[in-house]
Amino acid sequence: LCAAVLLKDTKLLDVKLGQLPTWLAMRDFTPGGIAGAVRRGYDRYYNKYINVRKGGLGGVSMVLAGYVVISYIWSYSHIKHDRHRKYH
Repeated sequence: LCAAVLLKDTKLLDVKLGQLPTWLAMRDFTPGGIAGAVRRGYDRYYNKYINVRKGGLGGVSMVLAGYVVISYIWSYSHIKHDRHRKYH
C-alpha cells in the first residue's frame, strides 16, 4: 500500500512502463480533476516561460506554434478534400 501511495505521487516521466496502467488508474478523471490538471499545467508554463525577469520569445512562440498545429488539425478534413480535387 505504501508503494501505491508513492506511485500516485510520481510524475508521468518517472513511471515505468509496467506501472503505467496502475498509475493511470490512480489519476482523477473527474471534470474537477481534469480542470485542476490543466490549471497546474498552465501555472507551470506561465511561471517558466512568461513570468520571468528577462523574457524572450520562447513562451509566446510556443503558444503561436500550438495554435497553428491545433488549427491545422481542426481544418485537416477540409484541406484533405480540397487536395483531391483537380481543377474545380
